[in-house]
Amino acid sequence: MEQIALNNTLPRVFAGHEGIHSEVWQQDIKLERGMRYLISAESGTGKSSMCSYIYGYRQDYSGTISFDGKDIRSLSVADWCDVRQRHIAYLPQDMRLFGELTAIENVQLKNRLTNFKTREDINQLFEILGIADKTDSLASKLSIGQQQRVAIIRTLCQPCDFILLDEPVSHLDEENNRLVARLITEEAQRQGAGVIATSVGYHLKMEDATIIRL
Repeated sequence: MEQIALNNTLPRVFAGHEGIHSEVWQQDIKLERGMRYLISAESGTGKSSMCSYIYGYRQDYSGTISFDGKDIRSLSVADWCDVRQRHIAYLPQDMRLFGELTAIENVQLKNRLTNFKTREDINQLFEILGIADKTDSLASKLSIGQQQRVAIIRTLCQPCDFILLDEPVSHLDEENNRLVARLITEEAQRQGAGVIATSVGYHLKMEDATIIRL
């Protein structure tokens, strides 16, 4: 997948609203593989909706979203399985960890599907993000910031053309923001992937990213 395009797209809940000033909604926008984008938003402007639309979780929008020119509304279940396994790595805002599983088990659930990272690779990611001592802790017992780091590690355990991140550093301090940005940038460079990260005020600290106002 080389390009994600939004053409005159608008959440249906916004239909009829006047004065929508956005560089995404009701615009023609192209997000290219290999590039980095920060989608800067105010609360309630639809950043999580945008991510859900791109990932195929929701279709309550007008206009079109396309992958390499193909309207995603035409994709089959098999197509979406392929997209989610090989083309788009997604971190939702709510992280969606299983609280009854340990941190490492949450990561391994995905990695067993992809066989993308070795256990040594995963252990190194836990070490870099300062949670090496939390691998065997239940996700429900971790702080929100620790859970966010586990979810980021899980997101990186697959091949992809785009890394889609909804508020990836909302619960992290400056140092962990820097570490996460480095890991995401390095993984994107290894795979030639694009990065699309949303935020409300507190940005992922990626260099050379194009800022788009939602």
